[in-house]
Amino acid sequence: MRAFDTRLVRHLHAARRYLILTVCLGLVTTALVLAQAGLLAHGLAGAARGSGLSALRGTLAALAVALLARALCVWSGEAAALRAATIVKSQLRRRLLAHALRLGPAWLTGQQAGEITTLATKGLDALDPYFARYLPQVLLSTLVPLAVLVRVTAADWISGLVIAGTLPLIPVFAVLVGLHTKARTQRQWRLLTALGGHFLDVVEGLPTLKVFGRAKAQADIISKVTDEHRSATMAALRIAFLSALVLELAAALATALVAVEVGLRLLAGHVGYETALLVLLLTPEAYLPLRAVGAQFHASAEGTAAADRVIEILNTQEPASPRPIGPHGLAERIQADLSVEPLVLANVTLAYPDRRRPALSDLSIVISPGDHIAISGPSGAGKSSLLALILRFADPTSGVITVGDKLVQEIPIGDWRRQIAWVPQRPYLFAGTIAENIALGDPDASLDAIKRAAQFAGAEAFISALPRGFDTALDERALALSAGQRQRVALARAFLRDAPLLLLDEPTAHLDPTTAREIMTMIETLMADRTVLLVTHGAHPNVSSVLNLDRGRLVMATAPARVSTS
Repeated sequence: MRAFDTRLVRHLHAARRYLILTVCLGLVTTALVLAQAGLLAHGLAGAARGSGLSALRGTLAALAVALLARALCVWSGEAAALRAATIVKSQLRRRLLAHALRLGPAWLTGQQAGEITTLATKGLDALDPYFARYLPQVLLSTLVPLAVLVRVTAADWISGLVIAGTLPLIPVFAVLVGLHTKARTQRQWRLLTALGGHFLDVVEGLPTLKVFGRAKAQADIISKVTDEHRSATMAALRIAFLSALVLELAAALATALVAVEVGLRLLAGHVGYETALLVLLLTPEAYLPLRAVGAQFHASAEGTAAADRVIEILNTQEPASPRPIGPHGLAERIQADLSVEPLVLANVTLAYPDRRRPALSDLSIVISPGDHIAISGPSGAGKSSLLALILRFADPTSGVITVGDKLVQEIPIGDWRRQIAWVPQRPYLFAGTIAENIALGDPDASLDAIKRAAQFAGAEAFISALPRGFDTALDERALALSAGQRQRVALARAFLRDAPLLLLDEPTAHLDPTTAREIMTMIETLMADRTVLLVTHGAHPNVSSVLNLDRGRLVMATAPARVSTS
Protein backbone atom coordinates (compact mmCIF):
# COMPACT_ATOMS: atom_id res chain seq x y z
CA MET A 1 0.00 0.00 0.00
CA ARG A 2 1.29 3.41 -0.96
CA ALA A 3 1.12 6.40 1.37
CA PHE A 4 -0.28 8.52 -1.44
CA ASP A 5 -1.64 6.51 -4.38
CA THR A 6 -1.69 8.77 -7.44
CA ARG A 7 -3.70 6.18 -9.37
CA LEU A 8 -6.62 6.59 -6.97
CA VAL A 9 -6.23 10.35 -6.75
CA ARG A 10 -6.83 10.56 -10.52
CA HIS A 11 -10.41 9.47 -9.88
CA LEU A 12 -11.06 12.40 -7.52
CA HIS A 13 -12.06 14.86 -10.24
CA ALA A 14 -15.82 14.54 -9.68
CA ALA A 15 -15.43 14.91 -5.89
CA ARG A 16 -12.66 17.50 -5.95
CA ARG A 17 -14.75 20.33 -4.51
CA TYR A 18 -15.82 18.19 -1.55
CA LEU A 19 -12.21 17.23 -0.82
CA ILE A 20 -11.14 20.89 -1.05
CA LEU A 21 -13.98 21.82 1.29
CA THR A 22 -12.86 19.10 3.74
CA VAL A 23 -9.28 20.40 3.76
CA CYS A 24 -10.40 24.04 4.11
CA LEU A 25 -12.62 23.11 7.04
CA GLY A 26 -9.65 21.24 8.55
CA LEU A 27 -7.55 24.39 8.30
CA VAL A 28 -10.34 26.46 9.86
CA THR A 29 -10.50 23.86 12.65
CA THR A 30 -6.74 24.26 13.15
CA ALA A 31 -7.13 28.04 13.45
CA LEU A 32 -9.91 27.48 15.98
CA VAL A 33 -7.70 25.05 17.94
CA LEU A 34 -4.97 27.71 18.14
CA ALA A 35 -7.51 30.31 19.21
CA GLN A 36 -9.06 27.92 21.73
CA ALA A 37 -5.67 27.12 23.29
CA GLY A 38 -4.79 30.82 23.52
CA LEU A 39 -8.15 31.72 25.11
CA LEU A 40 -7.99 28.81 27.55
CA ALA A 41 -4.42 29.65 28.57
CA HIS A 42 -5.37 33.29 28.99
CA GLY A 43 -8.44 32.42 31.08
CA LEU A 44 -6.59 29.98 33.33
CA ALA A 45 -3.73 32.41 33.82
CA GLY A 46 -6.20 35.17 34.66
CA ALA A 47 -7.97 32.95 37.14
CA ALA A 48 -4.61 32.08 38.72
CA ARG A 49 -3.86 35.77 39.09
CA GLY A 50 -7.19 36.26 40.91
CA SER A 51 -9.21 37.87 38.10
CA GLY A 52 -12.95 37.74 38.75
CA LEU A 53 -15.67 36.20 36.60
CA SER A 54 -16.69 39.59 35.21
CA ALA A 55 -13.14 40.16 33.96
CA LEU A 56 -13.05 36.77 32.28
CA ARG A 57 -16.58 36.91 30.84
CA GLY A 58 -15.37 38.00 27.38
CA THR A 59 -12.67 35.34 27.30
CA LEU A 60 -15.13 32.59 28.31
CA ALA A 61 -17.68 33.74 25.73
CA ALA A 62 -15.05 33.72 22.99
CA LEU A 63 -13.93 30.26 24.15
CA ALA A 64 -17.50 28.94 23.94
CA VAL A 65 -17.88 30.33 20.41
CA ALA A 66 -14.58 28.73 19.39
CA LEU A 67 -15.68 25.35 20.80
CA LEU A 68 -19.04 25.47 18.98
CA ALA A 69 -17.42 26.60 15.73
CA ARG A 70 -14.85 23.81 16.03
CA ALA A 71 -17.56 21.19 16.53
CA LEU A 72 -19.48 22.55 13.53
CA CYS A 73 -16.36 22.48 11.33
CA VAL A 74 -15.51 18.92 12.37
CA TRP A 75 -19.06 17.74 11.59
CA SER A 76 -19.17 19.57 8.25
CA GLY A 77 -15.74 18.26 7.28
CA GLU A 78 -16.78 14.69 8.05
CA ALA A 79 -19.97 15.08 5.99
CA ALA A 80 -18.07 16.57 3.02
CA ALA A 81 -15.43 13.83 3.20
CA LEU A 82 -18.04 11.05 3.22
CA ARG A 83 -19.80 12.71 0.30
CA ALA A 84 -16.50 12.76 -1.63
CA ALA A 85 -15.93 9.09 -0.84
CA THR A 86 -19.45 8.17 -2.02
CA ILE A 87 -18.97 9.99 -5.33
CA VAL A 88 -15.58 8.39 -6.02
CA LYS A 89 -16.81 4.90 -5.09
CA SER A 90 -19.84 5.27 -7.36
CA GLN A 91 -17.64 6.50 -10.19
CA LEU A 92 -15.16 3.64 -9.77
CA ARG A 93 -17.97 1.09 -9.58
CA ARG A 94 -19.54 2.39 -12.80
CA ARG A 95 -16.17 2.42 -14.57
CA LEU A 96 -15.33 -1.08 -13.38
CA LEU A 97 -18.61 -2.58 -14.60
CA ALA A 98 -18.60 -0.59 -17.87
CA HIS A 99 -15.00 -1.58 -18.61
CA ALA A 100 -15.69 -5.23 -17.81
CA LEU A 101 -18.59 -5.14 -20.29
CA ARG A 102 -16.39 -3.51 -22.93
CA LEU A 103 -13.73 -6.18 -22.42
CA GLY A 104 -16.47 -8.65 -23.28
CA PRO A 105 -17.26 -12.31 -22.59
CA ALA A 106 -13.87 -13.52 -23.88
CA TRP A 107 -12.17 -11.67 -21.02
CA LEU A 108 -14.86 -12.38 -18.44
CA THR A 109 -14.70 -16.13 -18.97
CA GLY A 110 -11.09 -16.06 -17.76
CA GLN A 111 -12.00 -14.22 -14.55
CA GLN A 112 -13.47 -15.33 -11.25
CA ALA A 113 -17.08 -14.19 -10.94
CA GLY A 114 -16.80 -14.13 -7.14
CA GLU A 115 -13.77 -11.82 -7.29
CA ILE A 116 -15.45 -9.31 -9.62
CA THR A 117 -18.58 -9.33 -7.44
CA THR A 118 -16.55 -8.80 -4.26
CA LEU A 119 -14.57 -5.98 -5.88
CA ALA A 120 -17.68 -4.14 -7.05
CA THR A 121 -19.36 -4.39 -3.63
CA LYS A 122 -17.37 -4.86 -0.44
CA GLY A 123 -14.04 -4.02 -2.08
CA LEU A 124 -15.03 -0.53 -3.21
CA ASP A 125 -17.10 0.09 -0.08
CA ALA A 126 -13.89 -0.41 1.92
CA LEU A 127 -12.47 2.73 0.26
CA ASP A 128 -14.53 4.97 2.59
CA PRO A 129 -11.71 5.38 5.13
CA TYR A 130 -9.19 6.18 2.38
CA PHE A 131 -11.12 8.98 0.69
CA ALA A 132 -13.12 10.24 3.67
CA ARG A 133 -10.41 10.22 6.33
CA TYR A 134 -6.95 9.13 5.24
CA LEU A 135 -6.56 11.34 2.15
CA PRO A 136 -7.72 14.59 3.83
CA GLN A 137 -5.62 13.70 6.87
CA VAL A 138 -2.49 13.32 4.72
CA LEU A 139 -2.87 16.93 3.60
CA LEU A 140 -3.72 18.19 7.08
CA SER A 141 -0.83 16.26 8.66
CA THR A 142 1.54 18.56 6.79
CA LEU A 143 -0.25 21.85 7.36
CA VAL A 144 -1.55 21.47 10.92
CA PRO A 145 1.75 20.55 12.67
CA LEU A 146 3.45 23.38 10.78
CA ALA A 147 0.83 25.89 11.97
CA VAL A 148 1.08 24.63 15.57
CA LEU A 149 4.89 24.69 15.41
CA VAL A 150 4.89 28.29 14.20
CA ARG A 151 2.52 29.34 16.99
CA VAL A 152 4.50 27.50 19.70
CA THR A 153 7.82 28.85 18.42
CA ALA A 154 6.42 32.38 18.47
CA ALA A 155 5.49 31.89 22.14
CA ASP A 156 8.54 29.83 23.24
CA TRP A 157 11.35 29.05 20.78
CA ILE A 158 12.92 26.38 22.97
CA SER A 159 9.71 24.31 23.01
CA GLY A 160 9.41 24.89 19.27
CA LEU A 161 12.85 23.36 18.76
CA VAL A 162 11.94 20.30 20.88
CA ILE A 163 8.72 19.75 18.92
CA ALA A 164 10.51 20.22 15.58
CA GLY A 165 13.10 17.62 16.61
CA THR A 166 10.59 15.00 17.74
CA LEU A 167 7.90 15.38 15.05
CA PRO A 168 9.79 13.29 12.41
CA LEU A 169 9.75 10.28 14.77
CA ILE A 170 6.02 9.74 14.17
CA PRO A 171 6.14 9.26 10.35
CA VAL A 172 9.35 7.18 10.64
CA PHE A 173 7.67 4.70 12.99
CA ALA A 174 4.51 4.76 10.85
CA VAL A 175 6.47 3.85 7.70
CA LEU A 176 8.32 1.02 9.46
CA VAL A 177 5.06 -0.55 10.64
CA GLY A 178 3.31 0.19 7.31
CA LEU A 179 5.84 -1.84 5.33
CA HIS A 180 4.69 -4.93 7.20
CA THR A 181 1.01 -4.00 6.78
CA LYS A 182 0.99 -4.24 2.98
CA ALA A 183 1.77 -7.95 2.73
CA ARG A 184 -0.69 -8.85 5.50
CA THR A 185 -3.52 -6.83 3.94
CA GLN A 186 -2.96 -8.22 0.45
CA ARG A 187 -3.08 -11.76 1.83
CA GLN A 188 -6.29 -10.92 3.69
CA TRP A 189 -7.86 -9.59 0.49
CA ARG A 190 -6.77 -12.62 -1.59
CA LEU A 191 -8.36 -14.93 0.95
CA LEU A 192 -11.56 -12.88 0.95
CA THR A 193 -11.90 -13.05 -2.85
CA ALA A 194 -11.13 -16.78 -2.78
CA LEU A 195 -13.79 -17.26 -0.12
CA GLY A 196 -16.36 -15.29 -2.14
CA GLY A 197 -15.62 -17.19 -5.35
CA HIS A 198 -15.64 -20.60 -3.68
CA PHE A 199 -18.89 -19.87 -1.83
CA LEU A 200 -20.53 -18.79 -5.09
CA ASP A 201 -19.41 -22.02 -6.78
CA VAL A 202 -20.75 -24.11 -3.90
CA VAL A 203 -24.15 -22.38 -3.92
CA GLU A 204 -24.52 -22.82 -7.69
CA GLY A 205 -23.40 -26.46 -7.59
CA LEU A 206 -25.24 -27.45 -4.41
CA PRO A 207 -27.63 -29.93 -6.11
CA THR A 208 -24.67 -31.78 -7.68
CA LEU A 209 -22.82 -31.81 -4.37
CA LYS A 210 -25.85 -33.22 -2.57
CA VAL A 211 -26.34 -35.97 -5.15
CA PHE A 212 -22.71 -37.08 -4.89
CA GLY A 213 -22.60 -36.66 -1.12
CA ARG A 214 -19.87 -34.00 -1.20
CA ALA A 215 -21.73 -31.12 0.44
CA LYS A 216 -20.08 -31.78 3.82
CA ALA A 217 -16.60 -31.85 2.23
CA GLN A 218 -17.20 -28.50 0.55
CA ALA A 219 -18.53 -27.07 3.81
CA ASP A 220 -15.26 -28.15 5.44
CA ILE A 221 -13.28 -26.38 2.69
CA ILE A 222 -15.30 -23.18 3.18
CA SER A 223 -14.69 -23.47 6.92
CA LYS A 224 -10.94 -23.83 6.28
CA VAL A 225 -10.82 -20.79 3.96
CA THR A 226 -12.93 -18.83 6.47
CA ASP A 227 -10.50 -19.69 9.27
CA GLU A 228 -7.57 -18.58 7.10
CA HIS A 229 -9.34 -15.29 6.35
CA ARG A 230 -10.11 -14.84 10.05
CA SER A 231 -6.47 -15.44 10.93
CA ALA A 232 -5.29 -12.99 8.27
CA THR A 233 -7.79 -10.39 9.49
CA MET A 234 -6.70 -10.79 13.09
CA ALA A 235 -3.04 -10.51 12.00
CA ALA A 236 -3.84 -7.26 10.20
CA LEU A 237 -5.69 -5.99 13.28
CA ARG A 238 -2.73 -6.86 15.50
CA ILE A 239 -0.49 -4.80 13.26
CA ALA A 240 -2.98 -1.92 13.40
CA PHE A 241 -3.05 -2.05 17.21
CA LEU A 242 0.76 -2.29 17.31
CA SER A 243 0.98 0.73 15.05
CA ALA A 244 -1.38 2.68 17.31
CA LEU A 245 0.67 1.69 20.36
CA VAL A 246 3.96 2.74 18.74
CA LEU A 247 2.59 6.08 17.51
CA GLU A 248 0.85 6.86 20.80
CA LEU A 249 3.99 5.98 22.76
CA ALA A 250 6.18 8.16 20.55
CA ALA A 251 3.74 11.08 20.80
CA ALA A 252 3.40 10.64 24.58
CA LEU A 253 7.18 10.61 25.09
CA ALA A 254 7.62 13.69 22.91
CA THR A 255 4.84 15.51 24.75
CA ALA A 256 6.35 14.49 28.10
CA LEU A 257 9.72 15.83 27.00
CA VAL A 258 8.18 19.21 26.19
CA ALA A 259 6.23 19.18 29.47
CA VAL A 260 9.38 18.44 31.52
CA GLU A 261 11.48 21.17 29.96
CA VAL A 262 8.64 23.71 30.18
CA GLY A 263 7.95 22.75 33.80
CA LEU A 264 11.59 23.10 34.82
CA ARG A 265 11.87 26.51 33.17
CA LEU A 266 8.57 27.59 34.71
CA LEU A 267 9.87 26.72 38.18
CA ALA A 268 13.03 28.66 37.43
CA GLY A 269 11.01 31.65 36.31
CA HIS A 270 12.33 31.62 32.75
CA VAL A 271 8.90 31.27 31.15
CA GLY A 272 5.56 32.79 32.01
CA TYR A 273 2.59 30.80 33.32
CA GLU A 274 0.30 31.72 30.40
CA THR A 275 3.01 30.84 27.86
CA ALA A 276 3.66 27.51 29.58
CA LEU A 277 -0.05 26.68 29.50
CA LEU A 278 -0.27 27.60 25.81
CA VAL A 279 2.69 25.36 24.94
CA LEU A 280 1.31 22.42 26.94
CA LEU A 281 -2.13 22.78 25.37
CA LEU A 282 -0.80 22.97 21.80
CA THR A 283 1.93 20.32 21.96
CA PRO A 284 -0.46 17.31 21.67
CA GLU A 285 -2.17 19.02 18.71
CA ALA A 286 1.13 19.00 16.81
CA TYR A 287 1.38 15.20 17.00
CA LEU A 288 -2.35 14.42 16.69
CA PRO A 289 -2.64 14.71 12.85
CA LEU A 290 0.36 12.41 12.33
CA ARG A 291 -1.08 9.83 14.73
CA ALA A 292 -4.42 10.08 12.93
CA VAL A 293 -2.71 9.45 9.56
CA GLY A 294 -1.21 6.25 10.93
CA ALA A 295 -4.56 5.04 12.25
CA GLN A 296 -6.41 5.85 9.00
CA PHE A 297 -3.60 4.23 6.99
CA HIS A 298 -4.44 0.87 8.54
CA ALA A 299 -8.21 1.48 8.40
CA SER A 300 -7.99 2.07 4.63
CA ALA A 301 -5.57 -0.80 3.89
CA GLU A 302 -8.27 -3.26 2.82
CA GLY A 303 -9.89 -0.73 0.49
CA THR A 304 -6.63 0.17 -1.23
CA ALA A 305 -5.74 -3.52 -1.63
CA ALA A 306 -9.05 -3.99 -3.47
CA ALA A 307 -8.46 -0.79 -5.44
CA ASP A 308 -5.16 -2.20 -6.74
CA ARG A 309 -7.11 -4.97 -8.48
CA VAL A 310 -9.81 -2.56 -9.69
CA ILE A 311 -7.20 -0.30 -11.28
CA GLU A 312 -5.50 -3.32 -12.82
CA ILE A 313 -8.80 -4.23 -14.51
CA LEU A 314 -9.39 -0.63 -15.62
CA ASN A 315 -5.91 -0.60 -17.18
CA THR A 316 -6.62 -3.77 -19.16
CA GLN A 317 -6.57 -2.85 -22.83
CA GLU A 318 -9.79 -3.21 -24.78
CA PRO A 319 -9.68 -5.02 -28.12
CA ALA A 320 -8.43 -2.55 -30.72
CA SER A 321 -11.01 -1.32 -33.22
CA PRO A 322 -9.39 0.75 -35.96
CA ARG A 323 -11.47 3.66 -37.21
CA PRO A 324 -10.61 4.87 -40.73
CA ILE A 325 -9.91 8.57 -41.05
CA GLY A 326 -11.75 10.50 -43.76
CA PRO A 327 -10.35 13.26 -45.99
CA HIS A 328 -11.14 15.93 -43.38
CA GLY A 329 -9.39 14.11 -40.52
CA LEU A 330 -12.65 12.82 -38.98
CA ALA A 331 -13.34 9.20 -38.15
CA GLU A 332 -15.63 7.68 -40.79
CA ARG A 333 -18.70 5.73 -39.69
CA ILE A 334 -18.40 2.48 -41.64
CA GLN A 335 -21.70 0.75 -42.40
CA ALA A 336 -22.40 -2.79 -43.57
CA ASP A 337 -25.53 -4.66 -44.58
CA LEU A 338 -25.47 -8.38 -43.88
CA SER A 339 -28.70 -8.87 -45.82
CA VAL A 340 -26.92 -8.16 -49.13
CA GLU A 341 -23.16 -8.41 -48.45
CA PRO A 342 -21.22 -11.64 -47.80
CA LEU A 343 -19.39 -12.25 -44.53
CA VAL A 344 -15.86 -13.53 -45.21
CA LEU A 345 -13.38 -15.06 -42.77
CA ALA A 346 -9.94 -15.20 -44.40
CA ASN A 347 -7.14 -17.26 -42.78
CA VAL A 348 -8.52 -16.54 -39.33
CA THR A 349 -6.76 -17.81 -36.21
CA LEU A 350 -8.06 -17.30 -32.68
CA ALA A 351 -5.77 -18.09 -29.75
CA TYR A 352 -6.71 -17.55 -26.11
CA PRO A 353 -3.87 -16.50 -23.76
CA ASP A 354 -4.46 -19.34 -21.29
CA ARG A 355 -4.59 -22.16 -23.88
CA ARG A 356 -1.69 -23.90 -25.58
CA ARG A 357 -3.61 -24.72 -28.78
CA PRO A 358 -5.52 -22.11 -30.86
CA ALA A 359 -9.30 -22.38 -30.66
CA LEU A 360 -9.44 -21.74 -34.43
CA SER A 361 -6.56 -22.17 -36.83
CA ASP A 362 -6.23 -20.73 -40.37
CA LEU A 363 -9.97 -20.86 -41.01
CA SER A 364 -11.39 -19.44 -44.27
CA ILE A 365 -15.12 -19.42 -45.03
CA VAL A 366 -17.55 -17.33 -47.06
CA ILE A 367 -21.08 -16.85 -45.72
CA SER A 368 -23.34 -15.45 -48.40
CA PRO A 369 -26.69 -13.73 -47.69
CA GLY A 370 -29.41 -16.35 -47.32
CA ASP A 371 -27.04 -19.23 -46.51
CA HIS A 372 -28.20 -21.75 -43.93
CA ILE A 373 -25.00 -23.33 -42.58
CA ALA A 374 -24.74 -26.04 -39.95
CA ILE A 375 -21.50 -26.22 -37.95
CA SER A 376 -20.68 -29.58 -36.43
CA GLY A 377 -17.74 -31.22 -34.71
CA PRO A 378 -16.71 -32.72 -31.38
CA SER A 379 -16.56 -30.70 -28.16
CA GLY A 380 -13.66 -28.27 -28.25
CA ALA A 381 -13.59 -28.18 -32.06
CA GLY A 382 -14.01 -24.38 -32.10
CA LYS A 383 -17.71 -24.08 -32.93
CA SER A 384 -18.59 -21.60 -30.17
CA SER A 385 -15.33 -19.73 -30.80
CA LEU A 386 -16.42 -19.16 -34.40
CA LEU A 387 -19.67 -17.60 -33.17
CA ALA A 388 -17.70 -15.52 -30.63
CA LEU A 389 -15.64 -14.06 -33.49
CA ILE A 390 -18.74 -13.17 -35.47
CA LEU A 391 -20.37 -11.64 -32.38
CA ARG A 392 -17.09 -9.75 -31.76
CA PHE A 393 -16.76 -11.17 -28.27
CA ALA A 394 -13.18 -11.82 -29.40
CA ASP A 395 -10.94 -10.50 -32.17
CA PRO A 396 -8.88 -12.73 -34.47
CA THR A 397 -5.27 -13.31 -33.45
CA SER A 398 -4.44 -13.28 -37.15
CA GLY A 399 -6.39 -13.13 -40.38
CA VAL A 400 -9.28 -10.81 -41.24
CA ILE A 401 -13.06 -10.81 -41.14
CA THR A 402 -14.76 -8.65 -43.75
CA VAL A 403 -18.23 -7.73 -44.93
CA GLY A 404 -18.02 -6.83 -48.59
CA ASP A 405 -14.80 -4.82 -48.75
CA LYS A 406 -14.98 -3.57 -45.13
CA LEU A 407 -13.18 -4.91 -42.07
CA VAL A 408 -15.60 -5.97 -39.34
CA GLN A 409 -13.41 -4.23 -36.72
CA GLU A 410 -13.96 -0.91 -38.53
CA ILE A 411 -17.73 -1.11 -38.08
CA PRO A 412 -19.09 0.40 -34.81
CA ILE A 413 -19.79 -2.55 -32.57
CA GLY A 414 -23.32 -1.39 -31.76
CA ASP A 415 -24.21 -1.11 -35.47
CA TRP A 416 -22.68 -4.52 -36.09
CA ARG A 417 -24.53 -6.38 -33.35
CA ARG A 418 -27.85 -4.82 -34.30
CA GLN A 419 -27.72 -6.99 -37.43
CA ILE A 420 -27.30 -10.20 -35.43
CA ALA A 421 -29.78 -12.30 -33.47
CA TRP A 422 -28.19 -14.85 -31.13
CA VAL A 423 -29.69 -17.81 -29.31
CA PRO A 424 -27.07 -19.43 -27.01
CA GLN A 425 -27.09 -22.89 -25.47
CA ARG A 426 -28.29 -21.60 -22.12
CA PRO A 427 -30.11 -18.30 -22.69
CA TYR A 428 -29.92 -15.92 -19.76
CA LEU A 429 -33.16 -14.43 -18.51
CA PHE A 430 -32.83 -11.44 -16.23
CA ALA A 431 -34.83 -10.43 -13.17
CA GLY A 432 -37.80 -8.56 -14.66
CA THR A 433 -41.01 -9.34 -16.49
CA ILE A 434 -41.26 -11.81 -19.35
CA ALA A 435 -42.15 -8.93 -21.68
CA GLU A 436 -38.99 -7.07 -20.65
CA ASN A 437 -36.87 -10.16 -21.28
CA ILE A 438 -38.30 -10.63 -24.78
CA ALA A 439 -37.88 -6.89 -25.45
CA LEU A 440 -34.09 -7.28 -25.14
CA GLY A 441 -34.32 -8.12 -28.84
CA ASP A 442 -35.80 -4.68 -29.54
CA PRO A 443 -36.16 -2.30 -26.56
CA ASP A 444 -38.50 -0.01 -28.56
CA ALA A 445 -40.92 -2.78 -29.52
CA SER A 446 -44.60 -2.45 -28.64
CA LEU A 447 -46.43 -5.01 -26.51
CA ASP A 448 -48.26 -6.27 -29.61
CA ALA A 449 -44.93 -6.90 -31.35
CA ILE A 450 -43.66 -8.73 -28.25
CA LYS A 451 -46.77 -10.93 -28.22
CA ARG A 452 -46.40 -11.71 -31.95
CA ALA A 453 -42.77 -12.73 -31.39
CA ALA A 454 -43.82 -14.97 -28.50
CA GLN A 455 -46.49 -16.53 -30.71
CA PHE A 456 -43.99 -17.32 -33.49
CA ALA A 457 -41.67 -18.87 -30.88
CA GLY A 458 -44.44 -21.05 -29.44
CA ALA A 459 -44.22 -19.25 -26.09
CA GLU A 460 -47.52 -17.38 -26.01
CA ALA A 461 -49.54 -20.33 -24.67
CA PHE A 462 -47.50 -20.92 -21.51
CA ILE A 463 -47.00 -17.19 -20.93
CA SER A 464 -50.75 -16.50 -21.14
CA ALA A 465 -51.34 -19.32 -18.62
CA LEU A 466 -49.18 -17.55 -16.02
CA PRO A 467 -51.04 -15.49 -13.37
CA ARG A 468 -49.93 -12.14 -14.82
CA GLY A 469 -49.18 -13.20 -18.37
CA PHE A 470 -46.46 -11.11 -20.01
CA ASP A 471 -46.20 -9.00 -16.84
CA THR A 472 -45.13 -12.03 -14.79
CA ALA A 473 -41.94 -11.16 -12.92
CA LEU A 474 -39.08 -13.64 -13.24
CA ASP A 475 -36.63 -14.29 -10.45
CA GLU A 476 -32.88 -14.62 -10.87
CA ARG A 477 -32.08 -16.81 -13.94
CA ALA A 478 -35.85 -17.51 -14.31
CA LEU A 479 -35.63 -20.80 -12.41
CA ALA A 480 -39.44 -20.93 -12.21
CA LEU A 481 -39.51 -21.72 -15.96
CA SER A 482 -38.50 -25.01 -17.52
CA ALA A 483 -35.51 -25.27 -19.85
CA GLY A 484 -37.81 -25.48 -22.86
CA GLN A 485 -39.78 -22.43 -21.77
CA ARG A 486 -36.59 -20.42 -21.31
CA GLN A 487 -35.46 -21.47 -24.78
CA ARG A 488 -38.77 -20.32 -26.26
CA VAL A 489 -38.38 -16.90 -24.61
CA ALA A 490 -34.90 -16.68 -26.17
CA LEU A 491 -36.34 -17.58 -29.58
CA ALA A 492 -38.99 -14.89 -29.12
CA ARG A 493 -36.16 -12.38 -28.62
CA ALA A 494 -34.64 -13.53 -31.91
CA PHE A 495 -38.00 -13.24 -33.72
CA LEU A 496 -38.48 -9.73 -32.30
CA ARG A 497 -35.00 -8.60 -33.34
CA ASP A 498 -35.65 -9.47 -37.00
CA ALA A 499 -31.92 -9.32 -37.80
CA PRO A 500 -30.49 -10.54 -41.13
CA LEU A 501 -27.95 -12.87 -39.45
CA LEU A 502 -29.07 -15.52 -36.98
CA LEU A 503 -26.58 -17.41 -34.78
CA LEU A 504 -27.83 -20.54 -32.99
CA ASP A 505 -25.46 -22.26 -30.55
CA GLU A 506 -26.85 -25.77 -29.94
CA PRO A 507 -30.30 -24.44 -29.00
CA THR A 508 -31.68 -27.93 -28.24
CA ALA A 509 -28.62 -29.40 -26.48
CA HIS A 510 -30.18 -29.59 -23.02
CA LEU A 511 -33.79 -30.41 -23.91
CA ASP A 512 -35.72 -33.67 -23.98
CA PRO A 513 -36.40 -35.14 -27.46
CA THR A 514 -40.03 -33.97 -27.64
CA THR A 515 -39.23 -30.40 -26.62
CA ALA A 516 -36.18 -30.41 -28.90
CA ARG A 517 -38.34 -31.33 -31.91
CA GLU A 518 -40.80 -28.56 -31.07
CA ILE A 519 -37.97 -26.02 -30.73
CA MET A 520 -36.42 -27.12 -34.04
CA THR A 521 -39.79 -26.58 -35.72
CA MET A 522 -39.82 -23.02 -34.38
CA ILE A 523 -36.21 -22.55 -35.48
CA GLU A 524 -36.98 -23.57 -39.07
CA THR A 525 -39.66 -20.87 -39.11
CA LEU A 526 -37.17 -18.40 -37.63
CA MET A 527 -34.58 -19.27 -40.30
CA ALA A 528 -36.77 -18.10 -43.17
CA ASP A 529 -35.32 -15.13 -45.10
CA ARG A 530 -32.23 -14.95 -42.87
CA THR A 531 -28.61 -15.97 -43.02
CA VAL A 532 -28.16 -18.69 -40.41
CA LEU A 533 -25.24 -20.36 -38.65
CA LEU A 534 -26.45 -23.29 -36.57
CA VAL A 535 -24.05 -25.08 -34.21
CA THR A 536 -25.36 -28.58 -33.68
CA HIS A 537 -24.30 -32.08 -32.62
CA GLY A 538 -27.44 -33.74 -33.92
CA ALA A 539 -29.33 -33.92 -37.19
CA HIS A 540 -29.15 -30.89 -39.43
CA PRO A 541 -32.37 -29.14 -40.40
CA ASN A 542 -32.88 -27.70 -43.86
CA VAL A 543 -29.41 -26.18 -44.44
CA SER A 544 -27.46 -25.28 -47.57
CA SER A 545 -24.11 -26.53 -46.30
CA VAL A 546 -22.43 -28.24 -43.38
CA LEU A 547 -19.05 -27.31 -41.92
CA ASN A 548 -17.20 -29.94 -39.92
CA LEU A 549 -14.59 -28.59 -37.50
CA ASP A 550 -11.97 -30.53 -35.59
CA ARG A 551 -9.34 -28.96 -33.29
CA GLY A 552 -10.08 -25.53 -34.69
CA ARG A 553 -9.63 -26.53 -38.33
CA LEU A 554 -12.14 -27.02 -41.13
CA VAL A 555 -11.88 -30.69 -42.10
CA MET A 556 -14.87 -31.07 -44.39
CA ALA A 557 -17.53 -28.93 -46.08
CA THR A 558 -20.49 -30.03 -48.19
CA ALA A 559 -20.50 -26.86 -50.31
CA PRO A 560 -16.94 -26.40 -51.61
CA ALA A 561 -18.02 -23.70 -54.01
CA ARG A 562 -18.91 -21.48 -51.09
CA VAL A 563 -16.51 -22.71 -48.43
CA SER A 564 -12.77 -23.03 -48.89
CA THR A 565 -9.84 -24.12 -46.77
CA SER A 566 -6.47 -22.44 -47.02
